[in-house]
Amino acid sequence: MTRLPAMLFVAFFLLFCPQVFFANHLIGGVMTYTCLGNDEYEIEIKVYRDCNCSNCAFFDPELPIGIYRCGTDIGCSSLDQESVFQVAYPVFDSVTFVSNPEYPCLIPPDVCVQQASYTFTVTLPLSMESYHLSYQRCCRNATINNILAPDQTGATFAIEITPEAQAICNSSPVFNSFPPTVICAGEPLFYDHSATDPDGDQLVYKFCPPLAGGGISTNDMFATSCEGYFPTPGCPPPYQGVYFNGPEFSVWAPMGGDPVVTIDPVTGMITGTPHLQGQYVVGVCVEEYRDGVLIGTVFRDFQFNVADCDPLVVADIQEDEEIAPQEFVINSCGETNIPLINQSYDQEFINSWRWDFELNGSMSTFSEWSPVIDFETPGSYLGKLILNADTECGDTAIIQVNVFPEVEADFTFDYDTCTAGPVLFLDQSTTGSCCLTNWNWEFGDGDYTTEQNPLHEFSEPGFYDVRLAVIDTNDCQDILIQTLPYFPVPPLIVLAPDDFTGCQPAIIFFNNLSDPIDESYAISWNFGDGHTSDQLSPFHTYESAGIFSVDVEITSPSGCVVDTTFEQLITIESSPVAGFSFTPEETTVSQPEITFIDESIDAASIFWTFGDGHFSSIRNPIHTYNDTGYLAITQMVTHLNGCTDTLVRYVDIQPEVRFFLPNAFTPNNDSVNEYYKGVGAFDGIKNFRFSIWNRWGELVFETNDPNRGWNGRKFNSGRDVPEGVYMVMVNYSGPRGELKEHKGFVTLIR
Repeated sequence: MTRLPAMLFVAFFLLFCPQVFFANHLIGGVMTYTCLGNDEYEIEIKVYRDCNCSNCAFFDPELPIGIYRCGTDIGCSSLDQESVFQVAYPVFDSVTFVSNPEYPCLIPPDVCVQQASYTFTVTLPLSMESYHLSYQRCCRNATINNILAPDQTGATFAIEITPEAQAICNSSPVFNSFPPTVICAGEPLFYDHSATDPDGDQLVYKFCPPLAGGGISTNDMFATSCEGYFPTPGCPPPYQGVYFNGPEFSVWAPMGGDPVVTIDPVTGMITGTPHLQGQYVVGVCVEEYRDGVLIGTVFRDFQFNVADCDPLVVADIQEDEEIAPQEFVINSCGETNIPLINQSYDQEFINSWRWDFELNGSMSTFSEWSPVIDFETPGSYLGKLILNADTECGDTAIIQVNVFPEVEADFTFDYDTCTAGPVLFLDQSTTGSCCLTNWNWEFGDGDYTTEQNPLHEFSEPGFYDVRLAVIDTNDCQDILIQTLPYFPVPPLIVLAPDDFTGCQPAIIFFNNLSDPIDESYAISWNFGDGHTSDQLSPFHTYESAGIFSVDVEITSPSGCVVDTTFEQLITIESSPVAGFSFTPEETTVSQPEITFIDESIDAASIFWTFGDGHFSSIRNPIHTYNDTGYLAITQMVTHLNGCTDTLVRYVDIQPEVRFFLPNAFTPNNDSVNEYYKGVGAFDGIKNFRFSIWNRWGELVFETNDPNRGWNGRKFNSGRDVPEGVYMVMVNYSGPRGELKEHKGFVTLIR
């Protein structure tokens, strides 16, 4: 036997298991014992876990079991309890999956439950007091329905070995099976919760309160205390039961139900019919009696999952209406050969099927999976689809087939094909039943009506798909779509402009405002000046003066024709012709005077603008420019009728640079001809370079300033250079970027 003092155990557990988690994955557990003799006991703890839980911890790798010896007369209390030893037992022996229950005719949802078994041996000396062993954890699943605050309520799994049990080396009873992981809501529950006692003692069963344990504190100082979420070790009795969510649920009726779920005290059979889906905590105690004396109790805490289970076999068809669960209606309008589409499931469990229908006064049976039945005449027929007949897992669908007389949609339309106006639609639909009840028209242009014989006017020409849907008293319907060609010619041809007077040449846009027309119509224009067009709304230019009538003819795609002559619609006035020349055509800023010669035709008046802000109305003006530039000269001439013409020409007043080099200079300090430099006009000069070289090729002067001259000294600051002939080079760019170069010789005389 492993024995550790209480404080030593706590240090051991925190050292080797530093991470602990809320146990909201645990859904139950039970603790039992077997007496081995010589005060030796084998203890087994089974813990159950929800393995579909998200973000939940696995089973605890070690269980901190608290073992206490307490008086049985008044129970354990802080005054008389004696902590004997607290032991942490190693990793569980095995983890197994609990099998889901098998229902003969239902498919329960997939619920995953695992069981972990922890087994250890402990020596418990014979005592006149009970031994209590406990394992505690917080908290339970938050989704539990029948107790208050489940996510703040822990669980205690404990066993008591009484003095009577010690004295006779008793072994506790062991439950024979784990409760079903899923219970189908609305289905009767029959679960044998009985146990087997190795000593043959009398067993009595009852519901008892599931035990709470631990607290919700995660503080490092209290987490492993009795107020913490993982008491280390498990705490001594007494233990508090959970609080049921009453009055609907209680210790004795933990799941409710109709009839209420109960347990038989003799057999341990749990029966009843739970109806409310959810999760329910249930506690079951089995009391062990020998010779009429209670010698021990085993307590099991577990969780029932009540869920909606799918039937294993369901009779289903493709129907028009379901009037009640598995009562279907199929309607047929005019068609007596009716396919019955079998949608029954699950097919792997369907071993046989048949269709029974009463036809012509006798029962007819069909064995196809989806038969086509000829009902021959209109009427109402009753039948059934029977699956797995005369077996436990069968199902039946009741079917009513209504064969109604045929409905046929039909209509005609009447309208003047050449004149725009309303279209009359006449319903010609028929039904074999009492009468038609609904007419739904869609005209293909976005409009609709429920009148039987509507009158509709289309705003645009075109092909329209007109749709009529009719319904009779049996809700049978039929649909007919017919294409209506709507291409009338306009009742009146309308143009813009409706009158025009202008000067030649005149560009006129003839906007065809006639309605209805579109690009599918043939349009013929005659503009009265020998030109024509076939456009819907054309542009046309009148080059000559005169008065013109315009003819328009419109032909619809259906061959209807309308035409109109617009008499004297267009008046084109004569226009003058602007024209002039000037001299000189090229000049410079040094000769800025230009003479303009009028060459216009039929001009009653003339107006000139010269491009520099000045103007004139003289027929042949002379103008002097004060600056250079490329300037627009505009002549606008006006006819006696007010028509005008304009001509623009350009004159270039060129800038001018004049640069000349003297051939000698006399730098002798007599104030005459002391500097040598170029002379002329330098406005607009760019990139200027002036250099002077002696006969040995030596540079003696250089400048970029056209106004700076050479004084006869080397670079104007050194000693006087000798008399003689020197070479001169000048490079520069003109005002418009043209490159210029001058080369020459200068004679220096002192």
